[in-house]
Amino acid sequence: MTAPTLSAPQADAAPAARRGRRSAALITGCVLVGVILAVGLLSLVWTPFSPADTSGGRLMPPGHLPHPLGTDKLGRDLLTQLMIGARIALESGAGSVAIGAVLGVPLGVAAGFASRWLDDLVAALLDILIAFPTLLLAMLVVAARSASLGSAVIAIGLAMTAVLARLTRVLVKRVLAQDYITAARTSGTSWPRIVSGHVLPNIWTTLSVSLALQFGLAVLAEASLSYLGLGAPPPNESWGRMLQDAQATVLTSPTGAIAPGVLLVVLVIGVNLLADGLRDTSDPTRRRTR
Repeated sequence: MTAPTLSAPQADAAPAARRGRRSAALITGCVLVGVILAVGLLSLVWTPFSPADTSGGRLMPPGHLPHPLGTDKLGRDLLTQLMIGARIALESGAGSVAIGAVLGVPLGVAAGFASRWLDDLVAALLDILIAFPTLLLAMLVVAARSASLGSAVIAIGLAMTAVLARLTRVLVKRVLAQDYITAARTSGTSWPRIVSGHVLPNIWTTLSVSLALQFGLAVLAEASLSYLGLGAPPPNESWGRMLQDAQATVLTSPTGAIAPGVLLVVLVIGVNLLADGLRDTSDPTRRRTR
């Protein structure tokens, strides 16, 4: 029995449908992240109330002006806290990724070019750093500095450095094994020019997707640290700190716990969709096979 063949319109429709799904994921991710970004930027210039204003009354339910989302147990406006929390989430994600990329990518490139024994040593050290708990590292940073957003970002960025360095090392070694690298070296091209002209352009696609995914993980890590009291201190509280503050009143006033939790999920899902869309649009092999 022969397999049924697809007509030309049907064959053209299948790739178009896959492209539509990929575009939908990318657009959805851009919209979700864009909304959170817009709210975070707006909080820099305007919020409904001051974050330290406690004149709203304790645990007011949502739906009543001038506090449309209600107030927390101290009488602070929840909408204001959520807007500031969006800014803190974006700052923590961007700051952690920046630290991880600045430290991890050059380290990974250097390890990719290192000799066999030095490469093995660097790989072993990276594995040890990856296994080191981020929470313990955050406690060490807080002990050396203080409980603040900066301490949390430094701790998360240092933990992210090992992950990005290991990924970069693997990608660099894969590129260096290609024939065009051998041809470039034979023609007398220097190593710096090989790195800038061949290695970095060929690994940037995978690195950019990994950085986007690490951004979402950094946001979750900062929320976890803030929940434990190791993040941004009051009155500028992150979503994690809001969840910790609302823990005792979750049954009587659930908005204070539900709203920051939903926003955390929305931001992480949006970043993951954005990363998936970027991977599909920038990887021709993946575009052909999916």
